[in-house]
Amino acid sequence: MIRPTLTNLVDRQRDDLAARLDGADSRLRRSVLDVLARVHGAGLFGLYGYLDTIAAEAMPDTATDWLARHARIWGVTPKVATAATGDVSFTGVAGSPVPAATALLRSDGVEYLTIADVVLTGGVGTIAVAAALTGSAANALAGQQLTLVSPVAGVSSIATIGGDGLKGGAEEEDPEALRARLLDRIRQPPHGGNLADYKRWTLECAGVTRAWVYPGWLGPGTVGVTFVCEARTDIIPGPGDLDVVRAYLDDRRPVTAALTVFAPIIEAIPLHISLAPGTAAVRAAVQAELIDLFQREAQPGGILPVSHIREAISTAAGESDHVLISPTANVVSAPGRLARVGAITW
Repeated sequence: MIRPTLTNLVDRQRDDLAARLDGADSRLRRSVLDVLARVHGAGLFGLYGYLDTIAAEAMPDTATDWLARHARIWGVTPKVATAATGDVSFTGVAGSPVPAATALLRSDGVEYLTIADVVLTGGVGTIAVAAALTGSAANALAGQQLTLVSPVAGVSSIATIGGDGLKGGAEEEDPEALRARLLDRIRQPPHGGNLADYKRWTLECAGVTRAWVYPGWLGPGTVGVTFVCEARTDIIPGPGDLDVVRAYLDDRRPVTAALTVFAPIIEAIPLHISLAPGTAAVRAAVQAELIDLFQREAQPGGILPVSHIREAISTAAGESDHVLISPTANVVSAPGRLARVGAITW
């Protein structure tokens, strides 16, 4: 349906009044009939706008305010924001207690809280912590230091992140990502454990943005699943992430399927480019376009056409000409290996 413009609706009202009232001229400026035509036309314009909104909200591919409702009707649960968790090592006097909810700060001010009461044994102790706020910004690498907000008797004020680091923090799911999962659920009904089911289940886990499934990964009756968390600086899932996804899939997969959940291996692809002009700004623009291309199109077990690499270079701001010296052929990734931009030789 094409929505009439405000001008069209006002003109319709003027014509209607003129047709129903003999001798009346509804087009006289500042006449009562002209005022009525404008008021009625504006009211109808608002009603048409409301109908447009209802029509958009009624369909899952265009809904905004009702998107989450559509998703829940189809059994697709929006992913909520989660807090980063992990282990932190404390040192101090043996037997010193570290109570639950003890606050620590990262150097940039991100706060973490201990989850349980722990007593230092032999002068050391490993304590589980969780970020005070949700989001990926609280994820941290192993080896980073945290500082106690308030002193704890017999405990050093400096703690060190251990294990696999602090992971699992993720933002609330982006509406378009939710829409993509919803449309996939509508277009790909559950099949009791086919490829689409495994991919859908994996994407339902917090933080997971893309996933790949390999039937027969280790032979008949086996399934391989790998995924990435692109909202993080380090997109490769750690052991904790793998455990979460594996447990989630174990609750849903067919009992006869042997499941392997693994992290993809990053495969850095070196590039050699002759660029004109070869200024620092143009080089940076080319590199940004290439990184974006690899993130959008590269996938484990997939092919990235070399023509797309040339196209990405050509679309970079300021580029006037270039020669892609290498790679000279399509970038072919083995299953489980994810291509990313490596060192660029100019």
